[in-house]
Amino acid sequence: MNYLDIFNDAKIWIKYVHFLSRKYYKNDFLEIGAGIGSFTDGYKKDIKNIFLTEIDERNVNILKTKYQDDPNIKVFNKKVVEIDKKFNTIAHYNVLEHIEDDVKEIYDCLDNINKNGYLVILVPAHNELYSKLDKEVGHYKRYDKSFFQKLDLKGNSIVELKYVDCLGYLLYYLNKMFFKNETYPSKLKIFIWDKIITPFTIVFDFLTAYKLGKNILCVIKKNN
Repeated sequence: MNYLDIFNDAKIWIKYVHFLSRKYYKNDFLEIGAGIGSFTDGYKKDIKNIFLTEIDERNVNILKTKYQDDPNIKVFNKKVVEIDKKFNTIAHYNVLEHIEDDVKEIYDCLDNINKNGYLVILVPAHNELYSKLDKEVGHYKRYDKSFFQKLDLKGNSIVELKYVDCLGYLLYYLNKMFFKNETYPSKLKIFIWDKIITPFTIVFDFLTAYKLGKNILCVIKKNN
């Protein structure tokens, strides 16, 4: 079972992430760790000159096949430090937690962003939620705001830092308590979370001023 295939069905959640971060999307856009294109499909019609990177061969082949007829999208089997190009936006959707030296990855991304461009990062939040799923899919950790607040951004600045999916936090916590031996959530659970809970969490996130959630959205602006 591939967890990317399971979470590909979370269409409302993906649209919500784009809603929160779309104002930072610019042409010459790099998505790192694009997986099977779940997030890509949500912005590909709005941005010109899209680049996707993946280091997993299976995912690279899926992406190349999926977008082979789209001249606006280029797929690379490279890390960001191996790409000799600068971008106006780089997006990290649930990728940073897979990288052991996550601080270096952030610096490498910032080095590849043009002045006044943005680095958009979405990561899982709160280590107390770390589960068998996190371990199985190769997450080194989950995050808190303090991780980003303590970064030496070398003249660059954080313009967004918020928790998202407050009701998802509760679901994830209860699922960890009562389904301790579960690794991958069922499609039914994904359906309930995405189609039933997420529309409510969008409202509650706003009402609670993004103070709690199972994910963190961080946006860093390149100032130099």
